[in-house]
Amino acid sequence: MSAVAHSNRTLWIAFAANMGIAISKFGAAAMTGSSAMLTEGVHSVVDSVNQVLLIWGRKAARRPADGNHPFGYGRELYFWSFVVAVMVFALGAGVSIYEGVIHISDPEPAVSPIVAYVVLAIAFLLEGGSTWSAFTEFRDAKGRLGWFEAVKKSKDPPGFIVLLENGAAMFGIIVAAVGLGISQLSGDPRWDGAASIVIGAILGFTAFILAVESKQLLIGESADPELVEDLRAMVVAQGGVTGVGEVLTVHSSPDQVTAMLSVDFDDHISARDVEQIVDRIEQEAASRYPLVKRLYIRPRSGATDMGPAAK
Repeated sequence: MSAVAHSNRTLWIAFAANMGIAISKFGAAAMTGSSAMLTEGVHSVVDSVNQVLLIWGRKAARRPADGNHPFGYGRELYFWSFVVAVMVFALGAGVSIYEGVIHISDPEPAVSPIVAYVVLAIAFLLEGGSTWSAFTEFRDAKGRLGWFEAVKKSKDPPGFIVLLENGAAMFGIIVAAVGLGISQLSGDPRWDGAASIVIGAILGFTAFILAVESKQLLIGESADPELVEDLRAMVVAQGGVTGVGEVLTVHSSPDQVTAMLSVDFDDHISARDVEQIVDRIEQEAASRYPLVKRLYIRPRSGATDMGPAAK
């Protein structure tokens, strides 16, 4: 999975689409009295705010390291991604389920349903355009990985957050249309409330996936196993190195990895030779692995016994 940071183009497209959709949905809800339409409007507002938070997270993550944060601010992006997941759950799923329960317990017949259908059709088209942009960006980033595997291995949350949010939004639009249609055909407005609850369940499930993946990144995920093994092989191949033990890596941001290695050097070389080897390793790593921004080497006798071969 590519860890190269993307531009904010997809996020801005999603923001513009969601703002337009939210305005149209609230207008339709006011005219039709549709509970599902109201909750869809809330969902679109939440999505719009989420895009702003993700854009801010990317900007904040690019701030340079300073005395208080010597490893930089890269994890700001992961923090705001987790906040987005919480908002989807609390303000998206929570409000949807609440409105659904209220409209089932105290149903109100919808009026002018044709307005709701028109707005839902427009929303579906706008959401579809935004989803396609997110889909193509994530597809290019994932490479040969499967979609589920790519989400789990991604180090750039906005990529999969926008895709999953938009997918849930399109599914929610379909559910809202079905609920409104059944209410109209049956004359029972409680179906509209039931649609709101289903939309809330969809958002809750989406929020759970987003929260789990964002949490993993926030607490620290290792680099791709292939990169780890390449680092090990590169260091082992250096003259004067007799073995490599632990190779510990952590992503501080999508495009920043910190690596720490325990290395066993030839006992017959001088300390100056060790310094030269370490310097050579750092230069080669910087050239071959641009994601590795910091590389720390700990000389340790018997380091090989700490590596995978010892397990």
